[in-house]
This record gives sequence, structure tokens and C-alpha cells, in this order.
Amino acid sequence: MRLTLRYGARTVDYDVQESARLTAKLSIQVEPGGTLTVEVPAGTPESKIRAAVQKRARWIMDHIDRFEEYRRHALARDYSSGETHFYLGRRYKLKIITEPRAKRSLRLIAGRLEVIAPEGDGTDVRLALQRWYRVRALAYFTSRITRLAAELPWVDAAPPIKLLTMRRYWGSCSPKGAVTLNPALIKAPAHCVEYVLLHELCHLAEHNHSPRFYRLLDRHMPDWRSAKSELDGLSEMVLAV
Repeated sequence: MRLTLRYGARTVDYDVQESARLTAKLSIQVEPGGTLTVEVPAGTPESKIRAAVQKRARWIMDHIDRFEEYRRHALARDYSSGETHFYLGRRYKLKIITEPRAKRSLRLIAGRLEVIAPEGDGTDVRLALQRWYRVRALAYFTSRITRLAAELPWVDAAPPIKLLTMRRYWGSCSPKGAVTLNPALIKAPAHCVEYVLLHELCHLAEHNHSPRFYRLLDRHMPDWRSAKSELDGLSEMVLAV
């Protein structure tokens, strides 16, 4: 079934698919390309589907707009002033200040990423960004995983975190309970970061992707599938530094 969502002057077509795994609620997914898909329990009336999708119309349009912003700004990087980079899902413009005797540094100020560098060329700016992302990532991941760990009954203490640049993975959890995270994850929206952290913490209780593992995820983050889908779709853009 193919239906149309109308929100103000905008319209979006979406496919409706019946799913045996759903028993009550609908599942609404916005794909990175802007495609909208709705999974529903078998036999759901069309009027109920339309009403549920219309109720989430603003959320849907916000996600479509966000993906469009990511695509628009995921260009080849030359690290010049005015170029945009992401931090926790938000886009910030670079402002480059060249000071020949200054140490390479970066700060987030007034809605922009301000880089001070001795040369101010692409290499200087890229290195400043990489270092800044790593510092911010370690601080943010440590704070969030400590808070999450305190809420999970199977976690006695927050596990140690190590940062490792990876091309394919967001994180991993060793058999001894050490969590490794990709520093590029700090560029993703906060709820996507939360999903990855919870995913790794669930591995402290279940070291494989068993039904029990997914039950833990469902219990503590019911919408994790949406966060995972969004993160998977953003991977090429978020992993580009």
C-alpha cells in the first residue's frame, strides 16, 4: 500500500508494509535518502495508519530535512573558512585564524568552530579538528556511559573507554568488558550515540547478539532500531573528517 502524508504545503509518499513482529504500535522509518516507510501490524485499518503518520508529521519532516542537510554538506573537505563540520548532529561553520607563532587549537564558540593555527592550511585545520573531536568524544562518552551504567542492573561500574579510529565500526566490547569507541561517533546525533553506548553495555550481560541481547536493548531503548537506522545511513558522512 502506498499513501501520502501532507504537512502544510509539503507532501511525502510512503510505503506501508505489514510486519509479523509488530503487535500493537506502528514503526515509522525515515531513510537517509528521504524515503519514508511505515511498518504496521497485520490488518491495521488504513484510517489508523494515516492518523498515526499524520501525528508524527513534524518529526518526519524534521528527519527528512536533517538528512538533506547532511547530504548537502558532505562534500570533499578543503578545511577552509565557511566549510561546515558536524558535532553531536549539529552543523557548525569553520572560522580559521592564522597566527604564525600560535599553537594549533580549536574551540566551539558562538555557533562556530574557531581554529587557530600557525599556517592555517588544510593540514593544520584537519589536525586541529581531529584532536578536538577526540578530546570532546572521550569526555562526552565517559559522562554518558557512566550515567547509563548507573541505570542498568547488570553493570556494577562504568567500563573503561578507549578511542580507536575505525572505518566500519562504531564500537566494540571485549570479553573482559573494555569498551572501544570510534571518536567519529561524536559527530552523530546524541540519540545515536546513546544507542551505541547502550549496545556495548548490553554486551556486558550478553556477549553475542542473542534474543536476550535484543530484549535488553528493547527494554532500555525501545526506539533503538530507528537510531541504528539513522546512524547507519549517516556513516559515510559522519566518518568523513
